[in-house]
Amino acid sequence: MFDWLDWDRERAAQKFEDIRSRVVKILVRRQCYEAEELWDETVNRVCKLVAKVAETYVGDPALYFYGVARLVHREWLKEEKYKRDALEGGPPPPPPSGPDLESLHVCLDNCLQELEEDDRRLILEYFEKEKREKIEHRKAMAEARGITLNTLRMRVHRINADLEKCIVTCLSDTQVKWTQ
Repeated sequence: MFDWLDWDRERAAQKFEDIRSRVVKILVRRQCYEAEELWDETVNRVCKLVAKVAETYVGDPALYFYGVARLVHREWLKEEKYKRDALEGGPPPPPPSGPDLESLHVCLDNCLQELEEDDRRLILEYFEKEKREKIEHRKAMAEARGITLNTLRMRVHRINADLEKCIVTCLSDTQVKWTQ
């Protein structure tokens, strides 16, 4: 895939990161809370098609990425609407506040403690920086672990999914205790 972006590996990697950054920013501006996951899906789809597309595609490959990302985002929106309609039939609830927020923090702390030490360290380190610093930090994290940035993202996604399940279970247990 990098050969399609540029014959020079360094420039290709920089173009890839520029495309990733732009796509994620666009998705975040569109209030997509799973922007990184949608980017991963975009890359997966482009990787599957690049051998066929590269031969005949005319123009900037970045535009192809943007088009695929737009379609992935559209699918995500439909899925989210379906989930929301199935659960409540209306808009999502407001973010928690007061005692609900405190319960969320307690559950998060408990669930973090249930993770293996390496996973806990990885997830906390992954989310500790902001903006450009975050990008550089995550690259350094992947390099230090001897893995690709995409592999790092996939590990974090897996840990996040486990955390989410744990938090949902914890919150539902907390709700049951409060109502009894």
